[in-house]
Amino acid sequence: MKATGRLSTAALTALEDRLDGEIIAPDHPGYDEARRIWNASIDRRPALIVRPGTVDDVAAAIRFGREHDLPIAVRGGSHSVAGHSTCDDGLVIDLVMMKAIEVDPQARRARVGGGTVWGEVDAATQAHGLAVTGGLISSTGVGGFTLGGGIGWLQRKLGLACDNLVAADVVTADGTTLRASADDDRELLWGLRGGGGNFGVVTSFEFDVHPVGPTVDAGMIVWPGERAAEVLTAYAALQPHAPDELMLVAVLRLAPPAPFLPEDAHGKPMIAVAGMHIGGEEAASRDLAPLRDLGGTLADIFQPRPYAEMQKLLDGSWTPGFQNYWKAEYLTGLPSGAIDTLVEALGTITSPLSDFKVPYLGGAMSRVGEDDTAYGHRGAPFIVNINTRWESGGDDDGHVAWTRALWDALQPHSSGGTYTNFTSEDDAHRVKDSYGEAKYARLQTLKRRFDPDNVFRLNQNIQP
Repeated sequence: MKATGRLSTAALTALEDRLDGEIIAPDHPGYDEARRIWNASIDRRPALIVRPGTVDDVAAAIRFGREHDLPIAVRGGSHSVAGHSTCDDGLVIDLVMMKAIEVDPQARRARVGGGTVWGEVDAATQAHGLAVTGGLISSTGVGGFTLGGGIGWLQRKLGLACDNLVAADVVTADGTTLRASADDDRELLWGLRGGGGNFGVVTSFEFDVHPVGPTVDAGMIVWPGERAAEVLTAYAALQPHAPDELMLVAVLRLAPPAPFLPEDAHGKPMIAVAGMHIGGEEAASRDLAPLRDLGGTLADIFQPRPYAEMQKLLDGSWTPGFQNYWKAEYLTGLPSGAIDTLVEALGTITSPLSDFKVPYLGGAMSRVGEDDTAYGHRGAPFIVNINTRWESGGDDDGHVAWTRALWDALQPHSSGGTYTNFTSEDDAHRVKDSYGEAKYARLQTLKRRFDPDNVFRLNQNIQP
């Protein structure tokens, strides 16, 4: 292994001798593949990538990074749109080798390694007819998703992923391994439930899991773009009356060349309402009737299907290798002014790969006490997530400008904050808005306790 930057061959060899896992330096034949992350807009060259095989490896990597004054990035599934899972000239701790999953169906608990992705969790828990709120894309990492909150199809019935987190094993900035739980360190557990990766490397998560499936009613109903205002109005009117078993997301985009859509609709504006109902087929039919009664659909594939299949339904639209720029905002509602703004943006969308989504919030996640977890803005009924996505070599400035223009136009309807998991690189100044003054101060106290030197700063950072 050759020396790289400030790291001598002797230092790298000494680290390699201490690890059960793997080291990937710039001279490694797999380096370029290993350094890539999901968002191709982020192209960085770490000095070293360490793939720990054990908790002791994680501690050794942290100590090595500190000894050599290296920025430290932590990678679970590498889906951070802001690129927090990589860095230039620093150390990436890639947890890909730490994927163990243990499901206890009697206790309804699942213990999940820090490098696991949601598709792997779904497969293991569904073998017992159980689930926990997971990502909408199966390759999303459990770690970043959960630590930031965890919005998914089951949130209105089961709460966010972080609401179901009952314990975690954490390696802190000084290499100490701690357990956060109601019995061991209740305050650290509070901070991990939405406070991001600010307090250490979480090597395992323990979740409550719940009976779900194996069959649920799920999919989407699609209308042509000219029906968008009408559909959004009905969608907003349904939200206050929707049962907890029903989770919906309005999606506006140009129609992809999907086989379930008419060929003459491809490339034209469309609006879809995607979702999941876990209350049975009869209840799903009843609760979706206000939307289906609108008529004029391009497609209706909301139907009984395996839960694990629904968890992968959107994967094809969110493969790695494309450039991405996102903005997000919690909304106080969807009045006519907000609907007009969304419809206008559909007519000016700059990429056939982009979309913007308005998920339902509320339900079980809103009944968790605002101060019971670090996650904030539980009272908001909606969030808008603008996912701009394009092929490399496209009009980067134009796509970014369109995103910001839509986000700016929705500000009159903002509840005053954003969701950290949906933020891009230039949203670092909004971290406090994600929590509010009181919660942010409480998180700072935790940060000073566990990471006073801000070793873990490549994240939605809480300043100590």
